[in-house]
Amino acid sequence: MTKLDHIGVAVRDLEAALRFYTEVLGLTGAGRETLPERSLEIAFIPVGDTKVELLRPTGPESAVAKFLETRGEGLHHLAFTVSDVEASLARAREAGYTLIDEKPRPGAGGALVAFVHPKSTHGVLIEFCQPGHHG
Repeated sequence: MTKLDHIGVAVRDLEAALRFYTEVLGLTGAGRETLPERSLEIAFIPVGDTKVELLRPTGPESAVAKFLETRGEGLHHLAFTVSDVEASLARAREAGYTLIDEKPRPGAGGALVAFVHPKSTHGVLIEFCQPGHHG
């Protein structure tokens, strides 16, 4: 782990959530992205060396839509920058943690990502994020 890449927050209304972070907290530079394959609209807001990632589902099949149904809005996941997602997954698997992803998959911003199940990590969904991976 090299740093906390971002903190994912599940929201129902992306514009309203962005208003809080920009008008109240004074943060700027939000980047937006749509991940159709995961039914998500995302806004990344830089905060020092990390980012807040606002996640809004664009369809009921989205994992974030299911999260909002059961847990409501709020902290969704912590994402840690790693140099090798596959090695991080292997280390978690060997240590007995439950993986959501057996293999890395494309994430926002061209990153390669994989998730560890919150049932095995004290209630917090953990994302391994290998930035700038293309292909």
